[in-house]
Amino acid sequence: MNAHKRHEIFTRLRDHIPEPTTELNWETPFELLAAVLLSAQATDVGVNKATARLFPAANTPQAILALGLDGLKEHIKTIGLYNTKAENLMKTCRLLIDRHGGEVPTTRKALEALPGVGRKTANVILNTAFGQPTIAVDTHIFRVSNRTGIAPGKDVLEVEKKLMRHVPREFRQDAHHWLILHGRYTCVARKPRCGSCVIEDLCEFADKVDIG
Repeated sequence: MNAHKRHEIFTRLRDHIPEPTTELNWETPFELLAAVLLSAQATDVGVNKATARLFPAANTPQAILALGLDGLKEHIKTIGLYNTKAENLMKTCRLLIDRHGGEVPTTRKALEALPGVGRKTANVILNTAFGQPTIAVDTHIFRVSNRTGIAPGKDVLEVEKKLMRHVPREFRQDAHHWLILHGRYTCVARKPRCGSCVIEDLCEFADKVDIG
């Protein structure tokens, strides 16, 4: 995989989806942070259904705390692991108020100090809420990066570092979303849809599946 091929791959992904974004519903940085915290091992569709109930009732750290733990659980109980997620979200809200004036911080260090927020979640917030050119490597991006040869690596951190090094600067802001969407709908885990893939001829995957 060389620089010219990577540039062409991202050019095609951009042409295919000119304005990619997260499929989580949010309007403020805090809503995005809450949604991402709730999304671990859950679908975006499931999270959106829960936040459609939660956010009209409470969409600030102060309002979440006012709900109380049991009240929060009642709003998000349809999501897997909701007990742990509710506890983490309550703790995060308290820290946001105590340390950041109720606002979501804009640095990786401060974000990763919040309960339930790891490097991937911090990257999502920095990229999507604050427009920083970070790349959050989830299972989809890890698979696509290794399968296509764009940025192969043995773990998510290695893949992230390679993507940050190899993705052309003009594509870096949206690369996270293009790769997730590509992995979610085309380069799927069990039987990739190679026949309908816009980058099939550039992909270095050896076992391509000839179906549409």
